[in-house]
Amino acid sequence: MKGRAIEGARLASFGAAYFLAAGAFASYWPVWLRDRGITDPEIGTLFMTRQVVSVAAMLGMGFLAHRLGRLRALLFGLSLASVVMMGAYQISYTFLALLMAGIVWGFVWSPVLALYDGVLVNEAKRRGFVYGTLRLWGSVAFILGTFLAGVSVDRFGPPWVLYIGAAGVALLVPSAMLLPPAEPREAGAARHAPFGLFALFRNKPFMLFLIAAGFCQSSHAVLYSFGTLTWRGAGIDDVTISLLWGESVAGEILMMLMSGWLLQRIGVTGLIGLGLACGIVRWTGLAFTNALPALIVLQALHAATFAACHLGAMAFIQRALPSSGVALGQSIYYALGTGATQAVIFQFAGLLYARYGQHAFLGMTVISAIGLVAILMLARLWNGGLVVRSA
Repeated sequence: MKGRAIEGARLASFGAAYFLAAGAFASYWPVWLRDRGITDPEIGTLFMTRQVVSVAAMLGMGFLAHRLGRLRALLFGLSLASVVMMGAYQISYTFLALLMAGIVWGFVWSPVLALYDGVLVNEAKRRGFVYGTLRLWGSVAFILGTFLAGVSVDRFGPPWVLYIGAAGVALLVPSAMLLPPAEPREAGAARHAPFGLFALFRNKPFMLFLIAAGFCQSSHAVLYSFGTLTWRGAGIDDVTISLLWGESVAGEILMMLMSGWLLQRIGVTGLIGLGLACGIVRWTGLAFTNALPALIVLQALHAATFAACHLGAMAFIQRALPSSGVALGQSIYYALGTGATQAVIFQFAGLLYARYGQHAFLGMTVISAIGLVAILMLARLWNGGLVVRSA
C-alpha cells in the first residue's frame, strides 16, 4: 500500500508542477501582455500563433512518442527547453519579440500535457489507478497558481505573473525524472506500428469524439483570453478574480473525486455531453453579466465544461484505443481536437472582443451546441470498445 502511494505521488508530481505554471498563465497572461503594451487584437494573434505551432508540435511529438515510446525522455527535454523560454519571455518587450518567443514556446510547452496524460492513462490502466485521482493534484496546483498570481499582481504588479509561472516550469525538470521509464520499442515494432494518423482520421467514432470533446474544450477560448480582463474592467479586484479562477478548479477537483462513480452511471459520452450542455449555460451567462453572485455560479460550471469533458475524453482514449496507440491518440486530440480549433477561435476572439466586449462569449455558446450534436451522434454509434485495433 505504501509503495502504491509513493508511485501515485511520483506520477502526480509532474502534473502538479505543470499546473502550478498553467494556473498563473491561464488566469493572468493577458494582464502580463497588456502590461507590456500589447493590444487586444495583438493578444488574439499571439494566442492564435502559439496554437498553430502547437498543432504541429503535438502531432510531431505524439508521432515520435508513438514510434519510440520514450515518454520520460521527451518530457525531460521539453521541460528543460521550457525553462529556457521563461528567460526569453523576460527579455521580450515588443510585439515581434513576443511573437517569436510564443512560436518557440508553443513548440516546447504544448506537447507536454498530451504526453503526460498519455503516461497517466497507460499507468492507470496498467496499475489499476483511477485517472481522476492522479490528475486532481494538478487541479490543486492550478488553484495555487491562480491564487499566487492574483495576490502577486495585486501587491507587486503584472511582472509577477511570469515569475510565478517560471517557478512551476522549473519544477517540471526534477519531476520528469520521477516518471516511470519506458523501454524503447523494438525495431520491428516501430516498423509495424499498430495504426497511424490516417487510420484514426478515417474512423467515424474517433472523428465525432474529436469534434465533441474538442469543441467543448475550445469553447473556453474567450474565457482564457479575456475573462480576467473583463472582470477587471467591471471593477472586480485581482484577489477576487484569482478566487473565481480557484473556485472553478475546485469544482474540477470535486468532479475528479467523483469520476469513477460518474463514469459508471452516465458513461463516457454522458460525461462529455454534460460538459457541452453546461457550456451552453455558462457561456450564455458570461456574455450578459459580471455580477459577482452570478459569476460564482457560472464559474462552478467549470466542473462540467472542463473536468467532466476531460475525464470523458481520457476514458474514451483509454477504452477506444490500444495501449500502444494512446500517446498518438492523445496528441491528435490535443493538437487537432483542441489546439487547431482554439487557434482559430483565439484569433477571432481578439477581434470579436475588441468590437463586442463580453458578448463574444455567445460564440462559445454556438460551439458548445455543435459539440453537443456530435456527442449525441457518437453515443448512438459507439459500443464502448476499441475503434481501431493493433495490427
